[in-house]
Amino acid sequence: MNLILLHEKDIINGEVEITGKKLRHIFSYINPSVGDTLKTGILTGLMGEGIVTEINDQKLALTLSMHDTPPPPLHLKLVLAMPRPKVLNRVIQHASAMGIKEIYIIKTWRVEKSYWESPMIEEENLHKQMITGLEQGKDTILPEINIRKRFKPFIEDELPSIIDRSMALVAHPAEQRQCPRDVNSPVTLAIGPEGGFIPYEIDALENIGFNTISLGERILRVETALPLLVGRLF
Repeated sequence: MNLILLHEKDIINGEVEITGKKLRHIFSYINPSVGDTLKTGILTGLMGEGIVTEINDQKLALTLSMHDTPPPPLHLKLVLAMPRPKVLNRVIQHASAMGIKEIYIIKTWRVEKSYWESPMIEEENLHKQMITGLEQGKDTILPEINIRKRFKPFIEDELPSIIDRSMALVAHPAEQRQCPRDVNSPVTLAIGPEGGFIPYEIDALENIGFNTISLGERILRVETALPLLVGRLF
């Protein structure tokens, strides 16, 4: 935990008391003492420091000084085939930590129907994973996550406007063209499920302007491919 995220409604006259699950979460990462300065941020707002004024098993009291803006977002929109639910948690954490602010989770042919019944896809869990990622990456601005369970309508009706004025790329293991490096323009990146997109899906993406790219001969898990792709692109 590199940042303690707070809700503005809990702050009174520049002070906050942290209790319950959040307090236990902090104790699992930090061993604070009175007088310590902790990195803090207000969800959707500024970042700064909190000086510990009181601490015990029941609460942590901080006096806040908030003066820093959050880091700029990554200029990348992510189109992600729904992965295995446990993998989804890690991918959302990674994406949030890296500064991705627009995520589309979509249905593809190789996505198992049971994945959509998982509690991992529910709003409460997605919010929890985003918060974890923001605290890791020292950011306060939540991504926007959009769930799309119909492939063709999304590709044909929504995606063309989403990719407008961006470099549209789809990661595909069978492609020979390598991922570009040090891109200086916005990117829309599509990543398929384990096993990749099927030919029909690749054709549909290419028909609206996507270029297929590869990371090489190795077949990578989604949670590995995403940070590797971002590192190469930016």
